[in-house]
Amino acid sequence: MFRAGSLLRPLRVLGRFCSGRASQQTSRMGTLSVTDAVTALRPFYFAVHPDFFGQYPREREVNENSLKQLNSYLERMQRPGQKALQPTQLTFYLRDTDSDPNTPQRSLNTSGFRAVTFTLQSKDLLSTVVKILKSCSLPTDHVQDSQVDKGLNHRNGEVPFSRPIRWDKTYYSFTGYRDPEEELDSTVRMEPALRLWLHENMAAATERLTVSIPLRDELDRLKTELCQRLEISDIRWQRSWGVAHRCSQLHSLARFCQQNSQVLCNVKGCILIFADNSGMNAAGQVMLGTVDVHHHWTKLLERLPIYYDLHSHLSVLKERTSYLLGDVELIYDEDLHPTMMLEDYYRMLKIFHQNLAVTQPLFHPRSLKGLQVILEKLEVEQKKLISDCTEKFGLKRLYKEPSVSSQQMVKCCQRLFEGHINELQGMHLCISHFYSVLQDGDLCMPWDWKQ
Repeated sequence: MFRAGSLLRPLRVLGRFCSGRASQQTSRMGTLSVTDAVTALRPFYFAVHPDFFGQYPREREVNENSLKQLNSYLERMQRPGQKALQPTQLTFYLRDTDSDPNTPQRSLNTSGFRAVTFTLQSKDLLSTVVKILKSCSLPTDHVQDSQVDKGLNHRNGEVPFSRPIRWDKTYYSFTGYRDPEEELDSTVRMEPALRLWLHENMAAATERLTVSIPLRDELDRLKTELCQRLEISDIRWQRSWGVAHRCSQLHSLARFCQQNSQVLCNVKGCILIFADNSGMNAAGQVMLGTVDVHHHWTKLLERLPIYYDLHSHLSVLKERTSYLLGDVELIYDEDLHPTMMLEDYYRMLKIFHQNLAVTQPLFHPRSLKGLQVILEKLEVEQKKLISDCTEKFGLKRLYKEPSVSSQQMVKCCQRLFEGHINELQGMHLCISHFYSVLQDGDLCMPWDWKQ
């Protein structure tokens, strides 16, 4: 008899495979891995990214050209056997948010930005990353703390593990991301009842929502125009960025379209997602990295035909795997893995299929056909409950954070629908894990809220 444990064996093999690859990559790069370097430079990318300089074409052009040179420098540094690189001088414009009088004097231009010039001539990634951050007066504690922990683990004979990075508070003001320390503090405190919290926060939420309405209308207009112009199905966002941030990203996409019309034919019929990294996810959606400059987007769109071929091969592989499992249909869950890249999903499924072919599970062909309908019932129920709650409470929008599962969303909406709450008329309600009023007036409430 075929046991469920046999199905898990390929996943264990894949886990050991991925763990080994990650260890090899870290050891090859010495003190800092490529992934760590990209993560550590996020505050820098958000401080200088051209999208934030839409009304200042000179500063935007300088930053875009400097980012291209920086990315080229980092790519050459990672090549095996690369000889010493020539010193590279870079200039960036940053928004001046530092009011510390002890900070060294910097050059401010008439637009209120400060110009920073530094020369790269380090021999390793760690020194280069620290040099960049310090030159821009950005915190380096998260980089240094990470390296200290890795060193201690190696000396104790332990395998390095991934630990949360402690960002400086300025990182969250730049990016709009939520500070996990503040979220933890708010979670530890006694959570109020939903009615009490709404009573105390509705005025602030309404005021913010009213202020954001013109910008929301602008966002809808830009999104509609770009969808029609590019002939794409939809534009989405991986994270809950603010309305102003999303408008800035759409303006950046519009400028990209004007300059790169020759590669836009490759996106017809697709769904575009603004995400942390560029590529194609396992659902076949095109992801535009928000920290990437335009020439990275150009390279991605030029390679889309290759991604389409891989997606076709994935469909064939899913059919073969499904046959070995009695024709049960394999479903990719975007809620669980919204950013899994296509090549990673294909690699994982290929290993799974190879192990199934070896273990020979004793499923009769088509014996599990139709199981997809059972798996889809929860999603159908979730959509109906969202529609019912939106109509009952007069909500403008009801949605959930990606970290909230469909099962949690269903339970939350069921309780909401059974209740009698009159304060939600015309609001945007986000089901999350904590209470919060977002910058644009969206109300966040925990899925397991108290009466």
